[in-house]
Amino acid sequence: MDTRRLILVLIFTFSSFMLWENWQKHNQPKPAVETASANQAASGAPTPSAALQGKAAPPTPAAATPAPTAETFTISTDLLKVTISAQGGDLVSLELLKYKEHDNKDKNFVLFDAKHHYMAQAGLIGEGLPTHRTIFKRVAGASELTEGSNELKVRLEAEQNGVKVAKILTFKRGSYLIDVNWEIANNGDKAIAPHAYFQLQRNDVSPAGETAMVSTFTGPAVYTEADKYQKVEFSAIADNKAKFAKTADNGWLAMVQHYFVAALVPKDKTQREFYMRKLEGGNIFQAGVIVPVAEIAPGAKGETSIGLYAGPQEQSSLKQVANGLDLVVDYGWLTVVAAPIFWALEAIHKLVGNWGWAIVILTIGIKAVFYPLSAASYKSMAKMKVLTPRLMQLKERFGDDKQRLNQEMMKLYQTEKVNPLGGCLPILVQIPVFIALYWVLLGAVEMRDAPWIGWITDLASADPYYILPVIMMVSMFVQTKLNPTPPDPIQAKVMMMMPLIFGVMFFWFPAGLVLYWVVNNVLSIAQQWQITRMIDAGGKAANDAKA
Repeated sequence: MDTRRLILVLIFTFSSFMLWENWQKHNQPKPAVETASANQAASGAPTPSAALQGKAAPPTPAAATPAPTAETFTISTDLLKVTISAQGGDLVSLELLKYKEHDNKDKNFVLFDAKHHYMAQAGLIGEGLPTHRTIFKRVAGASELTEGSNELKVRLEAEQNGVKVAKILTFKRGSYLIDVNWEIANNGDKAIAPHAYFQLQRNDVSPAGETAMVSTFTGPAVYTEADKYQKVEFSAIADNKAKFAKTADNGWLAMVQHYFVAALVPKDKTQREFYMRKLEGGNIFQAGVIVPVAEIAPGAKGETSIGLYAGPQEQSSLKQVANGLDLVVDYGWLTVVAAPIFWALEAIHKLVGNWGWAIVILTIGIKAVFYPLSAASYKSMAKMKVLTPRLMQLKERFGDDKQRLNQEMMKLYQTEKVNPLGGCLPILVQIPVFIALYWVLLGAVEMRDAPWIGWITDLASADPYYILPVIMMVSMFVQTKLNPTPPDPIQAKVMMMMPLIFGVMFFWFPAGLVLYWVVNNVLSIAQQWQITRMIDAGGKAANDAKA
């Protein structure tokens, strides 16, 4: 196989890789322990397992939560606008004020919304205790984070069977982390040992902007120190085949989608149980965590709390919220390569202040690092191009004798000191880096709504005028012309078609990705042209000397 054929194979391989990545199961979680029970009490609360509550509990069937019909109210901070329902104190709408919708840049992005049945819920498990279906009463208080204040508290109260419960939501300035706290006052005559549950509800529909060629994971994920990051497909939950960590004293649970995440983070060293289930009556799923509350004697009080992060997948912020939470920005099996690439991209952005120019500079840097390998590959192709006329002559002479043709070709390679596979290793070494950079640019929320120049106002969206894809097509065509012409006419036609095929495919790719390919292609053309010119000049000088 010569370098021309290798390039064709690599192009086909990369195309297949992107298709495979979008259709495969994303990191099937290993069967560490059995999934939590998909059972639900009639009240709508989950049932803690025997391991967590210390005794077995009879399972009862799950049922879909009715759409909230209770009164709602809205609170605002510098980053969030949140609608809260009196039913359970559910967060039924969460608008991110610093981010815009994918399809309408005049509107803010809404993470929790009715369209996806997406909301954050919480309640208590125990006889007669309030759940996320209980109607709470809001205690009078501020609805907006005022100037000079660093936090805003929302307090909701309910009382049942002599137990007075308060749910307190604390919003902080400059933060997407919400503290969810339960205060429980036992005014009855018996001790109680409740459990608190916190859950995220969502359907299985991917967010706007996902396509067959640009698709990322949407669904729940669990992280523990023992089992690490485990993604769970909605289909696996529906089929009762989901496998993930069940209990631990560390870790978190999240609902992941492209660019954004909602995560439930209990306090460290607190025993917890994770669960996931599909509700009856539609493709709506719940994923949550149950934590025990210490026994509360008559006349005593108890409390428990959890952190709810609901916002963008900014890696620096996620690392501060919980260990391993930055893994929701998932680079798959190339994380070891992609993580340093993102670090370099972020460092460059801090210097230049523009993500588009950061991509350009990073591409130049990567090209410089791989210059020796690329040069070796281009030299091999340039030498093969010089030999192409002589190879065509051999094919005409020995076309009917394949064995003799191969012998003469190998003799020619040896005489001219050309290795037909000389360009293979350099290209193969660079493939993981290129694919890792592809996932970095695809997954980084920092690219969302980030402008570059002129018409490129969002590096995470496709070029609205298709200018970059067209430039990429032209650059690929120039590269094809610089390569040696394949002796096989069919192969030559395929090589000429590849720029058109790839160019059309890239029409729907984020502009940041296409920008990378354009810069890389332009640099490759310059490098290949210079090396080919030097090889041609050397060959001409050698022929003149022989003459």
